[in-house]
Amino acid sequence: MSDVSGNADRRPCDFCRLPCLDETITLAHGETTYEFCSETCRNEMVANDRVFTTYHGFRQITTGISALDDHLPEGLPRNSFILLSGEGGTRDNAIGTELVWRTLRRGEPAIVVSFTEPPISVIEQFLSLEWNVLPYLESGQLHVLDCFTYRVGDRDRMFTRMDEWNHFLHHVTAPVTTTVRDPSDTSELQNKLDNCLESLSMSDTGIVAIDSLTEFGTLVQPVQAYDFVKDIRADVCKGRFVTVFAGATFTGEENAFPHDMSYVIDGLVELQLNGSLVDDVLIKRIRIRKMNGVLTIPEWVAYEYTSGDGLISFDPIEEMESAEEAIESDETIESDEQPSSDRNARSESDAAE
Repeated sequence: MSDVSGNADRRPCDFCRLPCLDETITLAHGETTYEFCSETCRNEMVANDRVFTTYHGFRQITTGISALDDHLPEGLPRNSFILLSGEGGTRDNAIGTELVWRTLRRGEPAIVVSFTEPPISVIEQFLSLEWNVLPYLESGQLHVLDCFTYRVGDRDRMFTRMDEWNHFLHHVTAPVTTTVRDPSDTSELQNKLDNCLESLSMSDTGIVAIDSLTEFGTLVQPVQAYDFVKDIRADVCKGRFVTVFAGATFTGEENAFPHDMSYVIDGLVELQLNGSLVDDVLIKRIRIRKMNGVLTIPEWVAYEYTSGDGLISFDPIEEMESAEEAIESDETIESDEQPSSDRNARSESDAAE
């Protein structure tokens, strides 16, 4: 039996609120004696005349997506860089969109870094799921870092081709859009992201959602790509305590960027299409393979996307069995009703004779 007692029965330090160990440092003030875990805590209290009311360690958050939160019982550390690694067809962009939406709904800011879509299309992704982000654009709570429009040769012509609805969306989105002139210039990209974070006062709040590190990897040399991820993790996640979710399409090459960075990233969420659960059907599945610092339940969960509700998890085997039972029940009802119908028909025939 271990002779080391747990932290539950230890007195918390009167300054930092962490559990005191074997010996405490005391400070008498009037009729009250305060106990501290270290001289540093005692000196800080004397110098600042204040204390922490709760432990302020790495704060955990919930994403608002049940398929993720149910498998992170201790929450998700806010200072994490998380890779959403998905096969084509798993709608990893929709998951990134929902993560942003849930963040906005809990009153926090969000930045979408888009390499694969123009700002208007980014907003349309929210609207297609029946999530009205226009008020968040108007308030400035949602910001778009545009790393796509540089590909458009004649931007004026692109605008003249827009219909009235897209002109309206452009008008609403433009004030909260920062355009990166050359996304292959990682210095410009990082500086403009930092400016967005500063303008939203993002420290220990909000998220950054990068739609595709796979696309970013095609723009720069491998060393630049790896350094970019490491720098963003250091500056944004560890320096500002802002969570970063980055999408990446899995092409089958496990050693290709960014799928070979599991040693650097804090969390890895995998998305796959599985064809073995139900014949002739590809089932979308999601699991959390890795999450540093917290308890993780790495179980596959089947899911689908619906407008308004977002990601909905389900049990495909249970759904299939329920469907089969419903079919059998309908067939039983039809067979029970058939003799009665025959009798009625015979009775009508006899009456006619």
